[in-house]
Amino acid sequence: MEATADVLGPDYEAIELPLGSDAEGEVVATLVRRRGSGPEPSRRAVLYVHGFIDYFFQTHLADFYVDRGFDFYALDLRKYGRSLRPHQTPNFVRSLSEYFPEIDEAVRIVREEDGHDVLLLNGHSTGGLVAALWADRVKGQGLVDGVFLNSPFLDIAEPLVTRKLGAGLARALGRRFPQAKLPASVSDRYARSLHREHDGEWDFDLAWKPLLGFPVRAAWLAAVRRGQLRLHAGLDIDVPVLVMSSERSVRPSAKLAVVDLSSADAVLDVAHMARWAPRLGRHVTLVRIDGGLHDLVLSAKPARDQVFAELSRWMTGYLPGGVPAP
Repeated sequence: MEATADVLGPDYEAIELPLGSDAEGEVVATLVRRRGSGPEPSRRAVLYVHGFIDYFFQTHLADFYVDRGFDFYALDLRKYGRSLRPHQTPNFVRSLSEYFPEIDEAVRIVREEDGHDVLLLNGHSTGGLVAALWADRVKGQGLVDGVFLNSPFLDIAEPLVTRKLGAGLARALGRRFPQAKLPASVSDRYARSLHREHDGEWDFDLAWKPLLGFPVRAAWLAAVRRGQLRLHAGLDIDVPVLVMSSERSVRPSAKLAVVDLSSADAVLDVAHMARWAPRLGRHVTLVRIDGGLHDLVLSAKPARDQVFAELSRWMTGYLPGGVPAP
């Protein structure tokens, strides 16, 4: 497929993946590619899958992998970021399995067209849940050699009663009014803690990752809950899995100091990640990061350095051929 220049600059290419149509019209996903700069083509690659209200912009994550001899790929899933079209409802699907075709096609390109023998799948938040379900679906096919989940969305960050009531409401509404907006929302304080024009150090497109987020729709939340319950029942991912989370969670509020918000997971409950991680497969490593944010690679430098050190150690121990130092 034809690659074009990406918004991130000359090191990056974008490949549009046509995915047919759904009830809203034409659907595409976008595969972003950054090749290594070594004298020989790399035989190893990583595929990154972003979370909800997100897209790929974390170039320092790509730097980490490229410095260790991996070609880097990232998917902007359908109706997210580069793949969002004017006729579409942002971030909306009725089933998480709708994302499987773009992952299938991305993996085909990485392995068959670009000739990589080793592939690490790296998912964040909702992308972590999707990546886990996809990896379980393709077990035994040799398509992936390891899975790294950065703060995966393994449960809803609410008390048990609220989780059950919210999931029930989402299911009921989702059947008749799939795009009904739910009262659930993502606090803008987390996005503000990231963006360099507010309290953070990162630059991202506020049209694709707005501070106030996008509405949580009934069918989408019902789809997430079905995926979570499938995972809770037990997956059988047949390659090593690394789950990484912050040490602690906080609930964003106007009274919460920026320093507290910027050193904990303000989106999900890290206790849920620790509880459900063993259900992913037979070989799971859990690492907790002191001072980590929800997107761990966007944490302050001390925590970020710890994330990359732990990831490098795990990759060296569990990916075929190990990982050379940068």
